[in-house]
Amino acid sequence: MTVLAQPHLDAPLSTAMREGSQAEHTAAEGSSFMAELLGGRVNEAGYTAYLLRLRQVYAALEATARATASDPAVAAVFDPGLERLAAIDADLDHWAPAGPRTVDSPAASAYAERVTNATTWAPLFVAHHYTRYLGDLSGGQAIGRILDRTFELGGAGVAFYAFPAIPKPKPYKDAYRARLDGLNLDADEKQRVVAEVKAAFGLNQALFAELSVDLDRYRR
Repeated sequence: MTVLAQPHLDAPLSTAMREGSQAEHTAAEGSSFMAELLGGRVNEAGYTAYLLRLRQVYAALEATARATASDPAVAAVFDPGLERLAAIDADLDHWAPAGPRTVDSPAASAYAERVTNATTWAPLFVAHHYTRYLGDLSGGQAIGRILDRTFELGGAGVAFYAFPAIPKPKPYKDAYRARLDGLNLDADEKQRVVAEVKAAFGLNQALFAELSVDLDRYRR
């Protein structure tokens, strides 16, 4: 593989992942659905639809993490305390107690398939692990607060954003990034990982775009 001149590839892996995917990250955050969610303008049906898609993605992410935890790259980031599937189910019990736990979502299916197939080279899977969980520990916290305030939940229905095993997200994220940097990937390998982070944000954007199709129905 020929590496084009990209200054971030000379940086530690965690920096390369962040700097190399900024455009894709911004595009995903700027989706219509996410803008409405952050504005407190998504109703119960819309948020349930979002949770159902996340459930499919996290089921794949967590099953794959457990199955490959012995690989050194995965072992560097694997932590059962991060897992979200049980929390998603608890939240679905709040938002849609009698509703389904699966959804027909081409975007979520494509995302889950990409995660599962990333095991061809473990650092590719790590790119997905990083994108989802560090996002949950960062901007995801703001979403949880917005939902709690908008719906006056008193902490109910937002278990997805609570990490009981991680009381202080910042030092945890710093340590996580340090473990990424400790993988000591070369420039070619960093480029592959950065490309996968870009793909992960693209898959998130596709998921939001799918939800945006029904945005009129999902607005409060």
